[in-house]
Amino acid sequence: MPATRPTATKFAVSELRNTSATQFLLEPNAEARQALARDLDIGSVRKLRFVGEITPKGKKGWKVAGKLGATVVQSCIVTLEPVTTRIDTEVLRHFVPQSELEDIEAGSETEVPEDDSTEVLEDAIDLDMVMTEALSLALPSYPRKEGADLGSAQFTEDGVAPIEEDEIKPFAGLAGLREKMRSDDDEV
Repeated sequence: MPATRPTATKFAVSELRNTSATQFLLEPNAEARQALARDLDIGSVRKLRFVGEITPKGKKGWKVAGKLGATVVQSCIVTLEPVTTRIDTEVLRHFVPQSELEDIEAGSETEVPEDDSTEVLEDAIDLDMVMTEALSLALPSYPRKEGADLGSAQFTEDGVAPIEEDEIKPFAGLAGLREKMRSDDDEV
């Protein structure tokens, strides 16, 4: 088994082995995690670990497969109190030369492919970028502290009665009216 390279974040494609996997382990230090938290606009990244391997895929491509584990702190969308979340996710990326990707005409309409794991192969595979993107996608969009409730608020001018929910649904009463009319028809 190849040795783990704990500090490398970029792997030059020309230096990767074509016959076996290249192992990697990224565990950013506190300073790097703090910078990442700022970039992602979250409270903090307490722990972060990205481990896996880069394997050859065909004659010209590469596959990055790994596991991302992180503990992050975000602000609750209701109370703004800190919410700690544990993230554990599988990461898969395929890097292929531009020539193997479909050429898309500028300005044309295309459907977004279901497989969004394929990327253009550059001179190096940047695992820091892959890790950051995977973490960003795994973050909860609306972190909420347990038990936090948005509640309801009513805003009106002084002396004006607030609008009730039933009043803003003008057709809500029609279903009941239809049923009443049906039951009246059945009685005749």
